[in-house]
Amino acid sequence: MNVLIPTDFSDNSWNAIEYAISLLKEVRVTFHLLHINNRLGTEMGPEIQGSGTLLAAQDKIKVATQLQELKNKILTQYAFHNHAYKSTIENTSFIKGVRSQITKNEIDLIIMGTKGASGIKKYTLGSNAGDVITKVKCPVLVIPENTRFEEPKHIAFPTDFNLLYKERIVKTLKSVTQLHHSFLHVVHVRGKNLPLTEAQEKNKIFLKDSLEEIQHRFHTCNTFDLEEAIQKFVEKKQINIIAMVAKNLNFFQRILFRPTVKKMSYQTEVPFLVLHE
Repeated sequence: MNVLIPTDFSDNSWNAIEYAISLLKEVRVTFHLLHINNRLGTEMGPEIQGSGTLLAAQDKIKVATQLQELKNKILTQYAFHNHAYKSTIENTSFIKGVRSQITKNEIDLIIMGTKGASGIKKYTLGSNAGDVITKVKCPVLVIPENTRFEEPKHIAFPTDFNLLYKERIVKTLKSVTQLHHSFLHVVHVRGKNLPLTEAQEKNKIFLKDSLEEIQHRFHTCNTFDLEEAIQKFVEKKQINIIAMVAKNLNFFQRILFRPTVKKMSYQTEVPFLVLHE
């Protein structure tokens, strides 16, 4: 398995690294530590362009040293024989760097930290996580700053049953669920007494059949307040991970992106697994 972990050497990125290692401790994994350096060339005015080569060399040495120190720290604290680590520096934009690594290293999963809900929403979290989950076609596990690893015994999968999920989505969902033999909760939030359409019923049946080999249950929450319903469900069932499909944009944005006066702790405490086709 190949896992990409972008790092800026912050506490948030270290938190994501620790979470990733603990989550995948029983799996043979190569972790690809990626640092994106897009500062050089964009901040230099004409008067210092001639020094660009020297600055780039100095910056590269500094970052390479930081990456080596990071690997040493990981190997000192987490000596799992089935884990290997590689590090890379990309001198480009964040999204281009991530896409490049996905292609080069056949990345199966991206795991990245973020500063609370603001890491997903530009004016509340950093924008990198938001860009990755909306612009990169690879499964992403986003680790909020307040998350501390707990064995994921319960995973929630909110859905409106408006999509017929493709094989890749279901396969990834099941794979993550099987890592720790988690119980999967499929959660449908709907307005009171609103029946499913014929298409929704078909999609629900297909999903139910696809999940036969894992522990799961379907739940219905009768309310129009999606965020509040998710918050209460997370608390009641002690949910450890929330999984969602990126393609279902309206539903997805309501859970993660829509501004709300109410504070939803699930946005800053529970990891989000974002699935792509």
